Amino acid sequence: MKHTLSVLVENKPGVLTRVASLFARRGFNIDSLAVGVTEDPTLSRMTIVVNAAETPIEQVAKQLHKLINVIKIQDLHPGDMIDRELVLFKVNAAPERRHEVIEIANVFRAKVVDVGKNSLTIEATGSGDKLAAMEDLLRAYGIKELARTGKIALARGSKES
Repeated sequence: MKHTLSVLVENKPGVLTRVASLFARRGFNIDSLAVGVTEDPTLSRMTIVVNAAETPIEQVAKQLHKLINVIKIQDLHPGDMIDRELVLFKVNAAPERRHEVIEIANVFRAKVVDVGKNSLTIEATGSGDKLAAMEDLLRAYGIKELARTGKIALARGSKES
């Protein structure tokens, strides 16, 4: 089962290494890892996606809490979070077929961010499923390069009446 962990840590050198090492020592492969400064410049948020059973992930969370720079850990459940990814596609696009690729980008509310003689670079954000669907369509034109950020996520706001 995939787990999305939101880990609030002190924004200090070496914290990422210590957290990633803990997962490696426990034998987990990290599917996605994104780190960035929060609204408080002394804190960073790590969004970690890992494939693990419920019991081992709880053990990892307990060990993460023991790390001195870790402030808070949340195991975000799919229905209780907002998650997004960013992807850049560099796609073959000869001038006579360029409009087709642009049309696909428009359908997915993506932006063309660079135009070359025979290529287009497209920026898209959204859920992993949306980006995978877009990638499938663009493969027919030939994807020269692809870069993904990995998932970022936040817990949904409290349900107020």
